[in-house]
Amino acid sequence: MNETALQKDAMRVLKATSRTFYIPIKLLNPTLRKTVGSAYLCLRAIDEIEDHEELDSAKKTALLRATAELLRDGFNEADYAELLKSVQGKLPEVTLRLADWLAVCPPELYENVRNVTAIMADGMAKWVEKDFQIETKEDLDEYTYYVAGLVGVMLSDIWEQYDGTITDRELAIGYGRGLQAVNMLRNQDEDAERGVRFLPEGWTRDDLFDYARVNLDMADAYMKQIETKNITLFCKIPLALAKKTLSALEKGEEKMKRDEVNATVDEILKETT
Repeated sequence: MNETALQKDAMRVLKATSRTFYIPIKLLNPTLRKTVGSAYLCLRAIDEIEDHEELDSAKKTALLRATAELLRDGFNEADYAELLKSVQGKLPEVTLRLADWLAVCPPELYENVRNVTAIMADGMAKWVEKDFQIETKEDLDEYTYYVAGLVGVMLSDIWEQYDGTITDRELAIGYGRGLQAVNMLRNQDEDAERGVRFLPEGWTRDDLFDYARVNLDMADAYMKQIETKNITLFCKIPLALAKKTLSALEKGEEKMKRDEVNATVDEILKETT
């Protein structure tokens, strides 16, 4: 598959994997679209291992750690294919094609995406091994750092390398944690069915709402540091959707309706362009 065809196929898989992130990524200019699209697909590839319902914890941990090691060593497609032989037929396309998503990334940003994917894979392996047992706020902060805050840091590094945009990395972590906390609230019943409870000891659902709000406030502060319109547009959409989802959850609704999502995106497009 040539470079143009691969980029087009990456967007197809991205759209099939997450419409929420497909929309803002598609709106980025070509260089950022390739970089952020590559990064999202790489991180989603390992996330699918972490969340897999059929694989046991030992197998997930082994796969995640071995993938991290391959990434740190430069990544070899043949070795990765060999690694996945033991779970043939169980993993989705986005996971099987990790080598393709790395290939989509512009060369000047490749090391960043590869390194962050390795760090996240190791972090996920640690929490799979711990059976996602979160006992303290520090545990919650560490888990949400590995699965979301780290993404904020990576994006900040990408913005800086792209056009010199400087952002506070702690605020970037808050941005990622805020989105993740909203996802946790939205999926709380589903997580409980599989025996996972992302709440520190003594915390209630209200405490998790507070945690989400604090981090979304950090996300607002993060946004104020970005002046590039294209980057602002990208960051605004997931943040606005997270805030509206939080409001819907507070009213006892399960999630935003599709027409509300579309209306929110249209509103941000009008504001930003």
